[in-house]
Amino acid sequence: MLAAFTFNTAENLPVGLLELISHSLRVSVSAVGLLVTGYGVMVAVASLPLAHVTRAVPRRHVLTALLAALVVSSLVAALATSYGLLLVARLLTALAQALFWAVMGPVAVGLFAPEVRGRVVGALSVAGSLALVLGVPAGAWLGQQSDWQVPVAVLAGLGLVSLVTIAVLLPTSRPEEEHAAYGTSPDARRFGTVLAAGTLSATGAFAGYTYIVTFLGDVSGFSPSTVSALFVVFGVACLAGVSVTGVLLDRVPHAALTTAVATQAVGMLGLYAAGARPVAAVVFLVLMGGALGPVFMTTQNEMLQCAPGRTDIALAANSGAYNAGIAAGAALGGVVLQLADVRGAFLVGGLLTVGACAVLLGGRLLPGAPLHAPAASSRLTACADETDVTSLSQPHPSDLGR
Repeated sequence: MLAAFTFNTAENLPVGLLELISHSLRVSVSAVGLLVTGYGVMVAVASLPLAHVTRAVPRRHVLTALLAALVVSSLVAALATSYGLLLVARLLTALAQALFWAVMGPVAVGLFAPEVRGRVVGALSVAGSLALVLGVPAGAWLGQQSDWQVPVAVLAGLGLVSLVTIAVLLPTSRPEEEHAAYGTSPDARRFGTVLAAGTLSATGAFAGYTYIVTFLGDVSGFSPSTVSALFVVFGVACLAGVSVTGVLLDRVPHAALTTAVATQAVGMLGLYAAGARPVAAVVFLVLMGGALGPVFMTTQNEMLQCAPGRTDIALAANSGAYNAGIAAGAALGGVVLQLADVRGAFLVGGLLTVGACAVLLGGRLLPGAPLHAPAASSRLTACADETDVTSLSQPHPSDLGR
């Protein structure tokens, strides 16, 4: 959870330090914004290849290396005196995060019984969401009180705590022997459906969210100070949505995903239709915020169930597709902004999210493509030479601890 919080804070921290970094390095604010855009593009491009290259490396070693990269890149960023060096440091952090989300999920949920894995995913997502509610605002405040390098250096300290903890306490085992290395209900068609719906949803969300400041000011008529307060409200709604959804994941995983996407659609289309009225704008902003975190969280949980092969590869594909959707959504929103107005960006984003709902509902009407028998057979064959097959029926130590 601490590692998830640190990585997400590192990803979004430049948003809170835009002007400080701009003045310090003497570059434009838009150039500093590229530190976030480039980060997302790197995660989108690198997630799947890195997961494939490291698929045979023990997870403890992988996580230790990723956190070491986070510590080193954060220190380099904190010491950077030029924009180029800061950009290189950011891209190194992005490379580490690209693989972190693919590896972290199976490792964490594999420590628990299958019937409570949804709650584990929820806990990790709460930690990630706290980065927006607590990490970035705290980093921005600390930067204003001192210098922008200070909160970046703090991230290195948090990463070091996570690194030492994982290096010392996490068991070492081959990736294919992890308890959550394979999906609980492999289904190739469901995998494709969730991947497509998640990408559409991300594209729709960030077509509007990227320009939310402009919308709240120009359309809703809020003052700059009120817009800042509404950002906190948005973050709290996101955290609340993730917390509530985490409780429901183990009971109704498919319904949780559809509900989150549908809520996002209602929030975005509501902002388009009624955003000029301040009260309505706040209500629909809360709905959108309450859905944004749960959408990614529920797609990750689905990947742990329906992955047709290894779950780390499926999670990497999901993370890459989601980040590609973020980049595409921001670009699409910018195009709409030039052709129409900011309300149009929310209309387009809402319609794309409705499309994601249609994909999910259509996928439920189609027969699945279960892969239970081949996957189970191959796993038993792979383990037979290394493990006494009778031991597979024994309880996991974490189960005894519970």
